[in-house]
Amino acid sequence: MTSTTFHLRPAVPLGQDAAIIGLVGLAHAASHFGHLLLPLMFPVFITEFGLSYSQLGLLMTTFFVVSGLGQASAGFVVDKVGARPMLFLALTLFVLACGLASLVTGYSALFGVAALAGLANATFHPVDFTILNQRVSTPRLGHAFSAHGLTGNLGWAAAPVFFATLSALSNWRTAYLAAALMYVGILALLFFHRDKLLTQAVVHHPDTPAEHSMAFMKLPVVWWCFSFFLLSTMTLAVVQSFSVSILKAMHGISFESATLTLTAYMLCGAFGMFVGGFVAAKSNHSDRVVALSMATASVLLALCGTGIFGATLTMAVLAATGFAVGIGGPSRDMMIKKATPKGATGRVYGLVYSGLDTGFAISPIIFGAFMDRGWYGATLMGGALSLLLSVIAALGVGRRTV
Repeated sequence: MTSTTFHLRPAVPLGQDAAIIGLVGLAHAASHFGHLLLPLMFPVFITEFGLSYSQLGLLMTTFFVVSGLGQASAGFVVDKVGARPMLFLALTLFVLACGLASLVTGYSALFGVAALAGLANATFHPVDFTILNQRVSTPRLGHAFSAHGLTGNLGWAAAPVFFATLSALSNWRTAYLAAALMYVGILALLFFHRDKLLTQAVVHHPDTPAEHSMAFMKLPVVWWCFSFFLLSTMTLAVVQSFSVSILKAMHGISFESATLTLTAYMLCGAFGMFVGGFVAAKSNHSDRVVALSMATASVLLALCGTGIFGATLTMAVLAATGFAVGIGGPSRDMMIKKATPKGATGRVYGLVYSGLDTGFAISPIIFGAFMDRGWYGATLMGGALSLLLSVIAALGVGRRTV
């Protein structure tokens, strides 16, 4: 069992909290935009380099293995040196990854892009939540978590439009160069407002045993949180990496319409997180909110996998799945906060959110093989099953948190 004592901070002006939430949200959107640097170009890479879905899935596995290992380690660094330096380093690495992507000539170079972008992605969650938990007043944390999740989904939603538009106007290499310039702009903006991103490092006393910093890993609730992220993210990876191809194969939907459906899923998820922020602020049972939203989404995704809907209804239901998942987003973050021991924010969020990266790493290997065999409906059904298993994990977190 774990317990968390919430220390109410003095009231601060709304404008100050809003500025911090906005800056962190922009950083989170940049992180999620980076998740799709490679998947959105899968059709291009198949044509240009003759790659299979399994080979492309391995690129995403590389991205998320590097990100997951880096994220678990980054939490300790964030606690030690503060969040701001790690945030600036991450954005710089994304600039380099986009620049390299514009120059690739084959499969091996794409692995370099995947690894570099994965390393860039590694620091964002421990950085973001350390800043929010330290700098935002407690009564507004539920809304801060809502905005954080919402902006992440907007980053996902913006990426397909960004790359599709610039690729059509010029070519895919130019699109990657434009993405690099975008990251430079974000880095410059955050550096200009760097005073709002300053956090305190965790002070370790000389007489404190070295193993004390690892004590949180002995808490079962931390691993239940990890399992929740692993399972729920496997489903998200299915939608992000393969939904466009599945919609084309099962229902003959055009590439443009299928891509817009993925954008609609992300936008509905963002709206769901906006609504979920109010739910999280009022609910004392975060785990139950998460479980209900994920169970609903699982049913909707399974229905899409059966193929009983026509093209238009399938696109609509898939978008609605994003809304259902989004509702649980802020409550999910509150659930993790309640399970986090005082003074271990960076470490816990780093480890727990590495479950997200683990799910993203595993899913493309499993479901890429499904796709190569033409098991399109089974791919969606497998994603639905994974999401249903995450419900058990969420309730497990709730039973172990008081």
